[in-house]
This record gives sequence, structure tokens and C-alpha cells, in this order.
Amino acid sequence: MTHRIVLPTADRSLQTYTLRATPVPAQPAAGAFNRIAYSAAHVVADPLADNDPWLSCAVDWDKTIAYRQYLWSLGLGVAEAMDTAQRGMGLDWPTSLELIRRSLDAAKDVPGAIVASGCGTDHLDLDSVKSVDDVIRAYDTQMEAIEALGGKLIVMASRALARVAKGPADYERVYGHILSQSAQPVVLHWLGEMFDPALAGYWGTSNVDAAMNTALDVIAAHPHKVDGIKISLLDKDKEIAMRRRLPKGVRMYTGDDFNYAELIAGDGFGSEITHGQSDALLGIFDAIAPAASTALQALAQGDEARFHAILAPTVPLSRHIFKAPTRFYKTGVVFMAWLNGHQDHFTMVGGQQSTRSLQHLAELFRLADAANVLVKPELAVARMRTLTALYGIEQA
Repeated sequence: MTHRIVLPTADRSLQTYTLRATPVPAQPAAGAFNRIAYSAAHVVADPLADNDPWLSCAVDWDKTIAYRQYLWSLGLGVAEAMDTAQRGMGLDWPTSLELIRRSLDAAKDVPGAIVASGCGTDHLDLDSVKSVDDVIRAYDTQMEAIEALGGKLIVMASRALARVAKGPADYERVYGHILSQSAQPVVLHWLGEMFDPALAGYWGTSNVDAAMNTALDVIAAHPHKVDGIKISLLDKDKEIAMRRRLPKGVRMYTGDDFNYAELIAGDGFGSEITHGQSDALLGIFDAIAPAASTALQALAQGDEARFHAILAPTVPLSRHIFKAPTRFYKTGVVFMAWLNGHQDHFTMVGGQQSTRSLQHLAELFRLADAANVLVKPELAVARMRTLTALYGIEQA
């Protein structure tokens, strides 16, 4: 069946687009991956809740957990309550903790399911934060709550720490405390300012190389308490340089949504396997889950050519979803979930569906088709027709 739809183009004209409609099948993983692969997972809003979206969040728990079960079925782990779940952009700490609790409970029913959960300081009122001690107490609060549920920690970058720290020594103090207190090895999380402008100058400096040295010093002081570090700088050379300097056994979890395929495949550098390849903790895996799973299975079977053949078409899509302002990428991720039938609406907590234009979403649709990740083409066309109608576009 031929699928056609009228979409806006960059010059503001309208053009009929014909889908390729050759999706990668969403099939359960047939075997274990040879990389740890977390998908940072989105939340599904409750569109019928009588709330004020800019002020409070309402979550459709059934659909939200169902999406995690879908990710687990594909062999992907879940990085829970992270920025992809709109942490700090609509999802507050009490709701985040409930999300973590529900996700951990659901994982118990899925053999092999892995979950790691975001631990931060986002419950603080930034205007009331006066000292590093305030930040330490805030991290302790969330650590204790997540670990009481049996959760593994992803130590999220802290806006509060970026605000009050006077230099690298303050970061070393805070992270040294966290790592000395954690019940099990954690994943550290370095999010660049393109994802969150409030994190500019993280690790006590605006110089990325100097910041990397501080992060590496923190890890070197507690290597057995660090499972790995996820960096999202959208700079593959910086990631590779840091990866090669990690202590033995500490993993690099790529958060590079521009260059993930080559970073995961790796370059084989060094005597330590973790120096020559990256594992993954990626928001884009939420949007391209079937392709990510199939590619990772190919890589595990030694077929690197097929791995790249599957993922290469997804890279232009990812670069579009994560284009500046990068922090609005969540809109594209949720849009993909709606197109693919994982939720019945295109509504986000915080009203964040409004952060991208119709032009952006139309190009996303075309790139998703080219990337073979519109898993139900007929449904995707029907939903895109609904969206364009809201913008006054009449279909032929």
C-alpha cells in the first residue's frame, strides 16, 4: 500500500511526501548484547487530568510502564527518571520517585531487565541554596530514597551545585561524599550546557579539558564505586579521549546523540576493552528502540557492517531531534512514541509538546521514515494527518 501525505517544506510551501514504509521490525531480543545499553525513557502524560500543566505533572502510569516493558522486551535497559523523562522540565522529584518505584517493581517481572535511576538535587529551590552542604544534603535525600527501593543510582548533574560551587574542589568534595556513601557502584552523569544551560561550567570550569581532569580525579579516587560515566557533550573526540583515561573496569556510557554508532562500535584502542568502546545511555534509543536493538544484536554476533547499516540512517534523525535548542529534544522523542502507537495522544507534562514547530515535526517525520523507525506506517500517516489538520493543512 502506498502512503502519501501533504507536509510543509522549508520554503513554507506544501508538498506531497510518499513514505518508503520499510520499518525495522520491533521483535524481542534474540540474545544478549555485548554492550550495556540503557535507553533513557520518556513519560506519558495523562491528557485527561484536570491540572495546570505548567505547574503540576500528571502521568499516565499504565502507558508509561508499558513503554518500559517494551524497551526491556527489546533487550534495552531503562535509565529511569532522567532528562528524557523531563526531569527538571515538568517532572518533579515526588513524581520521579514514584516513577522509579513503579519501574523497579515492574522490572521484577521481566527476567534480565535492568534499571538505573536518576538521583539529583532537583527538589531544591535554587534561590534558597546557599552552600555546598545544602547540595550534599539534597543528594543524600534522593540517594536514601532510591536505595531504599533497591535502586541503582545514576548521579545526575546538579544545577544547585553548578550555582554554588566555587571551583573544582567543591565538586570533588560533593562527589567524594556521594561515592563514599553509595551502596553499590553508580553511573556518573555529565550533561553539557547544550542540554541544560544551567549546567554551564560544570566541574568548576568552562574549559572542557580541565573539567574532564576533575571528573577523572573523582573517579580515580573511588574506582570501585563507579560503574561508569555517561557524558553528553556531543563531541566524540572528547568522549574518546576521556574513555581512554578511565580506570580499569570503569565504563564510558555514551550520551552522544550525534555520534553514538561509531562510539558504541569503538576503535579497539588499548589493552582494556573499556578503553576501546563505549556502552550506551541514550535518549535517542527511546525513539529508535527497534533499530537500536536489532543493531546491537548484529554487533554481538560480530556483524559490525550490519550494525552500521541499521544505525546509519538513524543518525540524521537523531541530529534533528537533538538540534539546538537541544533541551527540547524530549518533544521529538514523545512525538515518535505517538506516531508509533505507544500512546494515544501527543501531550507532554509541562505542555512541552509546544517547544517544536510544525516544520520541525514534519522533517522529523520524513527522517523517521528514512531511518526505518516508523513501525506502523499507516498509523503514523493517520496521526500526522491529524496534526497537520490542526495547523490548517488540508490533505488531498
